[in-house]
Amino acid sequence: MVLSLILGGAFVEQVCLTKWTATHEAAKVGCPAVLMLLLRHGAKVTSTNGHGVTPLGIAAEHGNTEALEILIQHGGDVNAQASNGDSVLYDAAGSGNLDCIKLLLEHGANPNVASYACQLPIHRAAYEGHILALRTLIPVTTKRAIRLSGQSPLHSAADGGQAESLALLIQEGFDVNALLERHISEYYDDLRKTALFFAVSNGDVTCSELLLEAGAQTDLDPLRCILVAVRAERLELVQLLLSYGADVNCYFRVISNTVFPTALQYCLRDRIMLRLLLNSGYQAYKHV
Repeated sequence: MVLSLILGGAFVEQVCLTKWTATHEAAKVGCPAVLMLLLRHGAKVTSTNGHGVTPLGIAAEHGNTEALEILIQHGGDVNAQASNGDSVLYDAAGSGNLDCIKLLLEHGANPNVASYACQLPIHRAAYEGHILALRTLIPVTTKRAIRLSGQSPLHSAADGGQAESLALLIQEGFDVNALLERHISEYYDDLRKTALFFAVSNGDVTCSELLLEAGAQTDLDPLRCILVAVRAERLELVQLLLSYGADVNCYFRVISNTVFPTALQYCLRDRIMLRLLLNSGYQAYKHV
């Protein structure tokens, strides 16, 4: 059918409203025969859709290794970036297809190119929980690139609730107390800094415990993790944080200079939580 249309005069580079070409579609569905046919009749591997993504990026995003290899052989740029800065390797990391990732790396894809949101392929793999991809990207990603991105893969793993990713990164020596740089932290209203904060704010006991066991500190965020857990009425998390030395008498004064006890205002209607805090050394008499 495709050949008949081409021989009948169909323009292989015809785009739809989103600038999507037949080559993009063939790369998406993973149809090597159609892809080869299009390329032989003038399809361009450099064509970009409305988001600035090439067919190579589409093949990587959908984990179609054979289509990816064909496009590379026909001159596809393995370091092409979309309009938002996402690289082809970043898209492959999102799919988790190890063959695609290895193929791109073998052909010179740079794992240290960040998107405009300061995300590296390693961050994407950690967030999605693609362990094999993460294991492959760890040794080829430089500490400098991670530092310049302003965030650790641990933040991404905790944000995505990926305990296995967290465990691997901890095992590989990533700092559990790494802080978000200011330009990243300011994206969040609470000005969060740590991977532990992500885990606690997600109500994720497993990831929180992994981080705490590895030495994560509970007092590095402007809004302390224990206050987040108290506010969310997560009793198990509060107990966990207290067991690792979280200060129940802390304040949050970034937004307001009030001296009204922060923990108390978060649990006035929760007697069980209030009792736990009092039994854990909450000095209510000093706050009233």
